[in-house]
Amino acid sequence: MTELLAQGGPPAHVDWWYASVMGLVEGLTEFLPVSSTGHLIVTSALFQRPDPAFEVGIQFGAITAILVLYGGRILGSLRTLLRRQPSGQVNLLFLIVAAATAPAVIGLLCEDWIDSHLFNNYTVAVALVVGGVVLIALEWWQRRAGKTEADLRPMEGMSLRQAFVIGLFQCLALVPGTSRSAATIAGALVLGFQRTVAAEFSFLVGLPLLYGACGVKLLGKPEVLAGGPRTVEFAVGSAVAFLSALLVVGPFVRFLRRHTFVPFGVYRIIAGALLLALVRAGVVSG
Repeated sequence: MTELLAQGGPPAHVDWWYASVMGLVEGLTEFLPVSSTGHLIVTSALFQRPDPAFEVGIQFGAITAILVLYGGRILGSLRTLLRRQPSGQVNLLFLIVAAATAPAVIGLLCEDWIDSHLFNNYTVAVALVVGGVVLIALEWWQRRAGKTEADLRPMEGMSLRQAFVIGLFQCLALVPGTSRSAATIAGALVLGFQRTVAAEFSFLVGLPLLYGACGVKLLGKPEVLAGGPRTVEFAVGSAVAFLSALLVVGPFVRFLRRHTFVPFGVYRIIAGALLLALVRAGVVSG
């Protein structure tokens, strides 16, 4: 079965456990700064079913949860798209486009190379550790500067240039294990935005990026949606990802109103170090 999947062939039957676990991992980790792609690569390796098209495709379910949760804000921005904005404010949709442009272009250009060279446990382990150190360092920097959440910038103060810079940070997330959410959050924190703004902006920028990534990946592997066991697994994985993401996003934002990103940084370092040890011990493949 593993050989069939590696060649793009369909599984012989529906593996409900695999589809459900992969969907749960995707939904629980997509919007936390811990790297959903990294967790999916590791999980798929445990199932001995590496399948980048499936791993990316089920992000459709998770990002749809954001469309449900933040649909009112998106519609509000659509209604005022052509209206004059209050002084110093930029329409949210323009900010999303500005932040999504660079990672979308670079992702399309480098997709095949990334799949061939970076979708592995060693890359994930190193990226998890590095990203964890960066998150902790950013929090230390803010505390040393004496900045509280109230001192930082709200979403309304974001400019197109700042959104584009945040998008450049997101390009780092093309390396599996880095985390699109963590890269976006890091960029927003460097620019002085509130933690909740950093997190919610990462959710919203994910709308065009994740829908686009899912579309490109599934168009390249049409057999995933051609019917049969693999299509059923995709549907199950996406549905579980959608439901679990719905349960995660709200508590995550509420957590950030009173806490920092340090716990996520610590988790990343521990998880990355453990994975690196397993790779070097030969327990899991590099």
